[in-house]
Amino acid sequence: MKKVLVLGATGAMGRYLVPELAGLGYAVTGVSLDDAAPCCESVSYIKGDAFDQAFLSPLLAQGFDGIVNFMDYGKHAFSDYYRLFLENTEHYIFLSSCRVYDDKEVPIKESSPRLWDSSEDEELRASNDYCIHKARDEDLLVASPYDNWTVVRPATTFSTMRLQLVTLELKNCVGRALQGKKVVLPIQAKDKPATLSWGGDVAKMIARILFKDEAKREFYNVCSAEHRTWGEIAEYYRELVGLEAVWVDKEDYLFILSPEGKINVRWQLEYARLFHRITDNSKVLALTGLRQEELMPMYEGLKLEIGNIPKGYTPPESPVNVRMDEYLEKNG
Repeated sequence: MKKVLVLGATGAMGRYLVPELAGLGYAVTGVSLDDAAPCCESVSYIKGDAFDQAFLSPLLAQGFDGIVNFMDYGKHAFSDYYRLFLENTEHYIFLSSCRVYDDKEVPIKESSPRLWDSSEDEELRASNDYCIHKARDEDLLVASPYDNWTVVRPATTFSTMRLQLVTLELKNCVGRALQGKKVVLPIQAKDKPATLSWGGDVAKMIARILFKDEAKREFYNVCSAEHRTWGEIAEYYRELVGLEAVWVDKEDYLFILSPEGKINVRWQLEYARLFHRITDNSKVLALTGLRQEELMPMYEGLKLEIGNIPKGYTPPESPVNVRMDEYLEKNG
């Protein structure tokens, strides 16, 4: 029985990947900062910090045939870690993102231009923004002499207690709707196409990439090909939770999110959610044998995960929600 280590095992994709791998006959060890209960005898969890090399090194020494890494190295140097993984496993899967892509090609394929390579925004390219550091981390793997890695690029992925609308997360969109409050959204995003994928489908793809020799030194868009505009997605939320959207200019929206004008908040909107995010997933479907019609339809997936929200859920206090309330009160 092959042994697989999953780092970030309780996140949006990890929570679905662990049981998926177990169902395929692997012995799975999941690592997270959260407590988690094993789903079966072939699964175990370790609570620990996967960025702590004093924790990580002896863990890797246990010997894992495969490693799936959902960790984000934005605040850490991936150069300090990647050799540890590549030298201690048969197959290493690194989580990148469709955020790396520029808006120069539709649909997005694995060969489409990345912002890191093609953006004319010098400040962005010199930054450590998510779309940039993920591309840099990809390049470390490409430049390495190792042949046992695969890069996966999910689109925006929704999961248990993780539901998005433009750049808003659950507490600022669905959470507000559950309280009967309106949600402010940028009008410039309303007609922009977006790809949202269910975490369970992404897990199926990653699990079937693992240990395929033809997948090594390759990149895969692990996502659905279904796309809807943000306006259509907002309408889905209206049908499912009564969300009432108020569409405003993006500068008003950005001020609500960050009065101090944090540049990464603007970049997430302008270099991701305002792009045409229509994604070609034919490469991963061909590799895994999955079919688009087998994947969860977006509406049904959102309905499923909304059904997983605990009864009586109240979103935590949020400065964004306070500013949104103030904006709506002032602007009717």
